[in-house]
Amino acid sequence: MSGLWSRIFHKSTPAGVRCSAVVPAAGSASRMGGQDKLMLPLGDAPVLVHTLRALDCCAYITEIVVVTRGDLIVPISQLCRDYAINKVRKVIVGGKTRTHSVLAGVDEVSGDAQLIAIHDGARPLVSQQVLEEVILRAAQCGAAAPGVPLKDTVKRMNGEVVASTLERDALCAVQTPQVFEPSLIKAALTRALEENAALTDDCSAVERLGIGVVITRGSYANIKITTPEDMAVCQALLEWREEH
Repeated sequence: MSGLWSRIFHKSTPAGVRCSAVVPAAGSASRMGGQDKLMLPLGDAPVLVHTLRALDCCAYITEIVVVTRGDLIVPISQLCRDYAINKVRKVIVGGKTRTHSVLAGVDEVSGDAQLIAIHDGARPLVSQQVLEEVILRAAQCGAAAPGVPLKDTVKRMNGEVVASTLERDALCAVQTPQVFEPSLIKAALTRALEENAALTDDCSAVERLGIGVVITRGSYANIKITTPEDMAVCQALLEWREEH
């Protein structure tokens, strides 16, 4: 593995970056009133279409692999045709957990990919600036993710009682896409599965190997849709962005 770490920390940004994108897009109806959030209308298209359009427009992204449920394979493939999202190369069925699904997608990317960007299907408003900055930074250091400073004070709880107040200046909210050197993310996800590690994002898998992940500038508009309130916020942000 020493050769891998050496390549990660001693390479400069290549002239032409080739980044493959893996999009976990299983969707969920548990907190959306029984509706599949990825297929809900947002402006002129379903949520997932906005996500894929953003990736499709990024000059550094050369292909997209969508990982989803079996019942969504045909609908998502049809959306890609209907909305001319040309960089989607495969739509595949994921595994029993998010980590299984992401690794399945990582295994399907082209062998000549220099980087792999993992981006939530439910983050439809990611900007080109966020995409470009995190991809170029990952090309330099091997692992990067966008983040934003926290606006709220964060408390550590003991049941219903506050145990302590965390230092907000040392914290950030991490977003996607999270971008990695291919061998690194494959090794990290594989080990996490072998050790039955519970992960909430892909950076966590890399951190478990003792590798630092660089945080680039994220955007407060790059929210993840989880609840009906998030849909309302996304719709308002989309309209605001179109007006400006």
